[in-house]
Amino acid sequence: MVEGKVIITAALTGAVTSKDQNPNVPYTPEEFADVVAKCYKEGASIVHIHARRPDNGAPTPDIKLIQNVLVAVKKKTPEIIINLSTAIAPVVTDKERITPVVKFKPPIASLNTNSMNFGVGDWNTGKVVQEIIFENMFKTITSFAKKMKDAGTKPEIEVYDFGGMYNILFLQKSGLLAEPLHFQFVFGVLGGIPFSVHNLAHLLELKPPSATWSVCGVSKNQFQAAACAVLQGGHIRVGLEDNIKMPNGELAKGSHEQVAWTRQLVEHVGLKAATPEETRQILGLKKLTDETPPADVKPDEKKSDDKEK
Repeated sequence: MVEGKVIITAALTGAVTSKDQNPNVPYTPEEFADVVAKCYKEGASIVHIHARRPDNGAPTPDIKLIQNVLVAVKKKTPEIIINLSTAIAPVVTDKERITPVVKFKPPIASLNTNSMNFGVGDWNTGKVVQEIIFENMFKTITSFAKKMKDAGTKPEIEVYDFGGMYNILFLQKSGLLAEPLHFQFVFGVLGGIPFSVHNLAHLLELKPPSATWSVCGVSKNQFQAAACAVLQGGHIRVGLEDNIKMPNGELAKGSHEQVAWTRQLVEHVGLKAATPEETRQILGLKKLTDETPPADVKPDEKKSDDKEK
Protein backbone atom coordinates (compact mmCIF):
# COMPACT_ATOMS: atom_id res chain seq x y z
CA MET A 1 0.00 0.00 0.00
CA VAL A 2 1.28 3.46 -0.89
CA GLU A 3 0.93 5.75 2.12
CA GLY A 4 0.72 9.53 2.16
CA LYS A 5 -0.03 9.88 -1.54
CA VAL A 6 -3.03 11.55 -3.14
CA ILE A 7 -4.14 10.73 -6.69
CA ILE A 8 -4.91 13.84 -8.72
CA THR A 9 -7.11 13.35 -11.78
CA ALA A 10 -7.60 16.03 -14.42
CA ALA A 11 -10.96 15.92 -16.22
CA LEU A 12 -10.21 17.89 -19.35
CA THR A 13 -13.45 18.65 -21.16
CA GLY A 14 -16.55 16.68 -20.26
CA ALA A 15 -19.46 16.78 -22.68
CA VAL A 16 -20.69 20.31 -22.00
CA THR A 17 -17.87 22.79 -21.33
CA SER A 18 -16.93 24.78 -24.43
CA LYS A 19 -14.38 27.29 -25.65
CA ASP A 20 -17.12 29.90 -25.45
CA GLN A 21 -17.02 29.44 -21.69
CA ASN A 22 -13.26 29.02 -21.40
CA PRO A 23 -11.01 29.22 -24.49
CA ASN A 24 -8.60 26.73 -22.90
CA VAL A 25 -10.96 23.76 -23.32
CA PRO A 26 -9.17 21.34 -25.69
CA TYR A 27 -10.82 20.22 -28.93
CA THR A 28 -8.00 18.95 -31.16
CA PRO A 29 -5.66 16.02 -30.46
CA GLU A 30 -2.77 18.48 -30.24
CA GLU A 31 -4.59 20.58 -27.66
CA PHE A 32 -5.36 17.47 -25.61
CA ALA A 33 -1.73 16.37 -25.78
CA ASP A 34 -0.46 19.77 -24.71
CA VAL A 35 -2.72 20.13 -21.69
CA VAL A 36 -2.12 16.53 -20.58
CA ALA A 37 1.63 17.15 -20.58
CA LYS A 38 1.08 20.26 -18.45
CA CYS A 39 -1.23 18.39 -16.05
CA TYR A 40 1.32 15.62 -15.65
CA LYS A 41 4.07 18.15 -14.94
CA GLU A 42 1.93 19.75 -12.23
CA GLY A 43 1.17 16.45 -10.48
CA ALA A 44 -1.74 14.70 -12.18
CA SER A 45 -1.36 10.97 -12.68
CA ILE A 46 -4.74 10.35 -14.40
CA VAL A 47 -6.53 12.26 -17.14
CA HIS A 48 -10.23 11.72 -17.75
CA ILE A 49 -11.05 12.10 -21.43
CA HIS A 50 -14.16 12.97 -23.41
CA ALA A 51 -12.94 13.33 -27.01
CA ARG A 52 -14.25 16.27 -29.05
CA ARG A 53 -14.71 16.95 -32.74
CA PRO A 54 -11.79 19.21 -33.72
CA ASP A 55 -13.95 21.35 -36.02
CA ASN A 56 -16.73 22.39 -33.65
CA GLY A 57 -15.90 20.90 -30.24
CA ALA A 58 -18.92 18.61 -30.06
CA PRO A 59 -18.43 15.53 -27.85
CA THR A 60 -18.08 12.45 -30.01
CA PRO A 61 -18.28 8.64 -29.81
CA ASP A 62 -16.36 8.37 -33.12
CA ILE A 63 -13.68 5.72 -32.58
CA LYS A 64 -11.24 7.27 -35.03
CA LEU A 65 -11.46 10.69 -33.37
CA ILE A 66 -11.04 9.15 -29.91
CA GLN A 67 -8.07 7.18 -31.17
CA ASN A 68 -6.44 10.33 -32.55
CA VAL A 69 -6.66 11.94 -29.11
CA LEU A 70 -5.29 8.88 -27.30
CA VAL A 71 -2.37 8.49 -29.71
CA ALA A 72 -1.45 12.18 -29.40
CA VAL A 73 -1.66 12.09 -25.60
CA LYS A 74 0.38 8.92 -25.20
CA LYS A 75 3.00 10.07 -27.69
CA LYS A 76 3.69 13.20 -25.66
CA THR A 77 3.11 11.80 -22.15
CA PRO A 78 3.47 8.00 -22.23
CA GLU A 79 3.42 7.68 -18.43
CA ILE A 80 -0.02 9.18 -17.92
CA ILE A 81 -2.99 6.97 -17.01
CA ILE A 82 -5.99 7.45 -19.28
CA ASN A 83 -9.48 7.24 -17.83
CA LEU A 84 -12.08 7.02 -20.60
CA SER A 85 -15.63 8.25 -20.21
CA THR A 86 -18.59 5.94 -20.83
CA ALA A 87 -20.99 8.88 -20.71
CA ILE A 88 -19.46 10.58 -23.79
CA ALA A 89 -22.37 12.82 -24.85
CA PRO A 90 -26.05 13.47 -24.07
CA VAL A 91 -27.43 11.45 -27.00
CA VAL A 92 -25.50 8.24 -27.62
CA THR A 93 -26.46 4.57 -27.58
CA ASP A 94 -25.22 2.17 -24.93
CA LYS A 95 -23.13 0.49 -27.62
CA GLU A 96 -21.45 3.76 -28.52
CA ARG A 97 -20.80 4.50 -24.86
CA ILE A 98 -18.98 1.25 -24.11
CA THR A 99 -17.24 0.65 -27.45
CA PRO A 100 -14.17 2.83 -26.65
CA VAL A 101 -13.51 0.71 -23.55
CA VAL A 102 -13.88 -2.52 -25.54
CA LYS A 103 -11.59 -1.22 -28.30
CA PHE A 104 -8.89 0.60 -26.32
CA LYS A 105 -8.96 -1.31 -23.02
CA PRO A 106 -7.92 1.63 -20.82
CA PRO A 107 -6.65 0.99 -17.28
CA ILE A 108 -9.70 2.74 -15.83
CA ALA A 109 -13.04 4.07 -17.10
CA SER A 110 -16.15 5.67 -15.64
CA LEU A 111 -19.12 3.51 -14.63
CA ASN A 112 -22.25 5.53 -13.91
CA THR A 113 -24.65 4.26 -11.32
CA ASN A 114 -28.20 5.49 -11.82
CA SER A 115 -30.64 7.25 -14.13
CA MET A 116 -31.16 10.86 -13.13
CA ASN A 117 -32.20 14.35 -14.12
CA PHE A 118 -28.97 15.93 -15.35
CA GLY A 119 -29.26 19.66 -15.78
CA VAL A 120 -27.52 22.99 -16.06
CA GLY A 121 -29.18 25.80 -14.19
CA ASP A 122 -28.92 29.27 -12.74
CA TRP A 123 -28.48 28.63 -9.03
CA ASN A 124 -29.38 32.23 -8.18
CA THR A 125 -32.78 32.22 -9.88
CA GLY A 126 -33.70 28.54 -9.92
CA LYS A 127 -34.04 28.55 -13.70
CA VAL A 128 -33.16 25.34 -15.55
CA VAL A 129 -31.10 26.24 -18.62
CA GLN A 130 -30.49 22.79 -20.10
CA GLU A 131 -31.44 19.25 -19.12
CA ILE A 132 -31.47 15.62 -20.15
CA ILE A 133 -32.38 12.31 -18.59
CA PHE A 134 -29.04 10.60 -18.01
CA GLU A 135 -30.15 7.00 -18.45
CA ASN A 136 -28.28 4.23 -16.61
CA MET A 137 -30.60 1.28 -16.10
CA PHE A 138 -29.50 -1.75 -14.10
CA LYS A 139 -29.02 -3.69 -17.34
CA THR A 140 -26.67 -0.96 -18.60
CA ILE A 141 -24.63 -0.89 -15.40
CA THR A 142 -24.21 -4.67 -15.36
CA SER A 143 -23.42 -4.88 -19.08
CA PHE A 144 -20.78 -2.16 -18.85
CA ALA A 145 -19.24 -3.72 -15.74
CA LYS A 146 -18.90 -7.10 -17.45
CA LYS A 147 -17.32 -5.58 -20.55
CA MET A 148 -14.89 -3.58 -18.42
CA LYS A 149 -13.90 -6.78 -16.63
CA ASP A 150 -13.27 -8.50 -19.99
CA ALA A 151 -11.13 -5.51 -21.07
CA GLY A 152 -9.07 -5.52 -17.87
CA THR A 153 -10.41 -2.03 -17.12
CA LYS A 154 -11.11 -0.97 -13.55
CA PRO A 155 -14.47 0.77 -13.13
CA GLU A 156 -14.40 4.20 -11.56
CA ILE A 157 -17.85 4.14 -9.96
CA GLU A 158 -19.48 7.54 -10.44
CA VAL A 159 -21.88 8.41 -7.61
CA TYR A 160 -24.01 11.53 -8.10
CA ASP A 161 -26.46 10.83 -5.30
CA PHE A 162 -27.28 8.27 -2.64
CA GLY A 163 -29.48 6.27 -5.01
CA GLY A 164 -26.44 5.52 -7.17
CA MET A 165 -24.48 4.31 -4.15
CA TYR A 166 -27.29 2.01 -3.04
CA ASN A 167 -27.61 0.65 -6.59
CA ILE A 168 -23.97 -0.47 -6.52
CA LEU A 169 -24.28 -1.94 -3.02
CA PHE A 170 -27.27 -3.95 -4.27
CA LEU A 171 -25.62 -5.14 -7.49
CA GLN A 172 -22.40 -5.99 -5.67
CA LYS A 173 -24.19 -8.75 -3.77
CA SER A 174 -23.90 -10.78 -6.98
CA GLY A 175 -20.14 -10.17 -7.17
CA LEU A 176 -20.54 -7.86 -10.13
CA LEU A 177 -17.37 -5.86 -9.47
CA ALA A 178 -13.96 -7.00 -8.28
CA GLU A 179 -12.92 -5.75 -4.85
CA PRO A 180 -11.62 -3.33 -3.82
CA LEU A 181 -14.02 -0.92 -5.47
CA HIS A 182 -13.09 2.63 -6.44
CA PHE A 183 -15.68 5.40 -6.13
CA GLN A 184 -15.83 8.90 -7.55
CA PHE A 185 -18.21 11.07 -5.52
CA VAL A 186 -19.59 13.76 -7.82
CA PHE A 187 -21.07 16.83 -6.13
CA GLY A 188 -23.05 19.76 -7.46
CA VAL A 189 -24.70 18.46 -10.62
CA LEU A 190 -28.25 19.80 -10.95
CA GLY A 191 -30.22 16.61 -10.29
CA GLY A 192 -27.62 15.18 -7.91
CA ILE A 193 -26.49 16.15 -4.42
CA PRO A 194 -24.43 19.26 -3.57
CA PHE A 195 -21.24 19.06 -1.59
CA SER A 196 -21.46 19.21 2.18
CA VAL A 197 -19.40 17.56 4.88
CA HIS A 198 -22.56 15.68 5.89
CA ASN A 199 -23.21 14.32 2.40
CA LEU A 200 -19.58 13.21 2.07
CA ALA A 201 -19.63 11.65 5.53
CA HIS A 202 -22.73 9.61 4.71
CA LEU A 203 -21.21 8.34 1.45
CA LEU A 204 -18.09 7.31 3.35
CA GLU A 205 -20.26 5.47 5.88
CA LEU A 206 -21.94 3.55 3.06
CA LYS A 207 -18.88 2.58 1.00
CA PRO A 208 -17.20 -0.80 1.65
CA PRO A 209 -14.27 -0.37 4.07
CA SER A 210 -11.70 -1.56 1.52
CA ALA A 211 -12.88 0.78 -1.24
CA THR A 212 -10.80 3.73 -2.40
CA TRP A 213 -12.51 7.01 -3.22
CA SER A 214 -12.13 10.35 -4.86
CA VAL A 215 -14.19 13.53 -5.08
CA CYS A 216 -15.05 16.02 -7.79
CA GLY A 217 -17.47 18.89 -7.82
CA VAL A 218 -19.15 21.32 -10.16
CA SER A 219 -18.12 24.97 -9.84
CA LYS A 220 -17.33 25.94 -6.23
CA ASN A 221 -18.08 22.37 -5.12
CA GLN A 222 -14.81 21.37 -6.79
CA PHE A 223 -12.49 23.14 -4.36
CA GLN A 224 -14.67 22.61 -1.29
CA ALA A 225 -14.78 18.85 -1.87
CA ALA A 226 -11.04 18.72 -2.55
CA ALA A 227 -10.19 20.53 0.67
CA CYS A 228 -12.34 18.16 2.69
CA ALA A 229 -11.21 14.95 0.96
CA VAL A 230 -7.51 15.58 1.37
CA LEU A 231 -7.92 15.49 5.16
CA GLN A 232 -9.79 12.18 5.15
CA GLY A 233 -7.70 9.92 2.96
CA GLY A 234 -9.48 10.65 -0.31
CA HIS A 235 -8.25 11.43 -3.79
CA ILE A 236 -9.18 14.43 -5.92
CA ARG A 237 -10.40 15.23 -9.41
CA VAL A 238 -10.26 18.72 -10.86
CA GLY A 239 -10.39 20.10 -14.40
CA LEU A 240 -12.39 22.17 -16.84
CA GLU A 241 -15.03 19.46 -17.21
CA ASP A 242 -16.32 20.40 -13.78
CA ASN A 243 -15.27 24.01 -13.26
CA ILE A 244 -13.94 26.67 -15.63
CA LYS A 245 -12.60 28.95 -12.89
CA MET A 246 -10.02 29.15 -10.13
CA PRO A 247 -10.93 29.78 -6.46
CA ASN A 248 -10.42 33.53 -6.95
CA GLY A 249 -13.11 33.59 -9.65
CA GLU A 250 -10.78 34.05 -12.59
CA LEU A 251 -10.96 31.76 -15.63
CA ALA A 252 -8.52 28.88 -15.31
CA LYS A 253 -5.65 28.94 -17.80
CA GLY A 254 -6.32 25.24 -18.27
CA SER A 255 -6.94 22.10 -16.24
CA HIS A 256 -3.25 22.14 -15.36
CA GLU A 257 -3.70 25.33 -13.30
CA GLN A 258 -6.32 23.58 -11.16
CA VAL A 259 -4.00 20.57 -10.85
CA ALA A 260 -1.24 22.89 -9.58
CA TRP A 261 -3.62 24.36 -6.99
CA THR A 262 -4.58 20.83 -5.88
CA ARG A 263 -0.96 19.70 -5.60
CA GLN A 264 -0.21 22.71 -3.41
CA LEU A 265 -3.22 21.87 -1.23
CA VAL A 266 -1.97 18.30 -0.88
CA GLU A 267 1.52 19.44 0.02
CA HIS A 268 0.25 21.98 2.55
CA VAL A 269 -1.16 19.15 4.68
CA GLY A 270 2.05 17.12 4.51
CA LEU A 271 1.09 14.73 1.71
CA LYS A 272 2.33 14.30 -1.86
CA ALA A 273 0.75 13.81 -5.27
CA ALA A 274 0.92 10.19 -6.40
CA THR A 275 2.95 9.36 -9.48
CA PRO A 276 1.34 7.25 -12.22
CA GLU A 277 3.22 4.19 -10.96
CA GLU A 278 2.05 4.80 -7.39
CA THR A 279 -1.48 5.38 -8.66
CA ARG A 280 -1.43 2.02 -10.42
CA GLN A 281 -0.47 0.40 -7.12
CA ILE A 282 -3.10 2.25 -5.08
CA LEU A 283 -5.96 1.41 -7.47
CA GLY A 284 -4.70 -1.98 -8.63
CA LEU A 285 -4.51 -0.97 -12.28
CA LYS A 286 -2.74 -2.84 -15.05
CA LYS A 287 0.93 -1.99 -15.49
CA LEU A 288 2.04 0.45 -18.15
CA THR A 289 3.75 -2.40 -20.01
CA ASP A 290 0.44 -4.30 -20.10
CA GLU A 291 -1.55 -1.49 -21.70
CA THR A 292 -2.77 -1.87 -25.28
CA PRO A 293 -1.29 0.97 -27.36
CA PRO A 294 -4.18 2.99 -28.84
CA ALA A 295 -2.51 2.88 -32.26
CA ASP A 296 -3.09 -0.89 -32.35
CA VAL A 297 -6.79 -0.36 -32.97
CA LYS A 298 -7.72 -0.26 -36.64
CA PRO A 299 -9.68 2.95 -37.28
CA ASP A 300 -11.29 1.62 -40.45
CA GLU A 301 -13.04 -1.30 -38.78
CA LYS A 302 -16.66 -1.57 -39.89
CA LYS A 303 -19.18 -0.80 -37.21
CA SER A 304 -21.40 -3.65 -36.12
CA ASP A 305 -25.07 -3.45 -37.02
CA ASP A 306 -25.85 -4.74 -33.56
CA LYS A 307 -27.43 -1.89 -31.65
CA GLU A 308 -27.69 -1.63 -27.91
CA LYS A 309 -29.90 0.76 -26.09
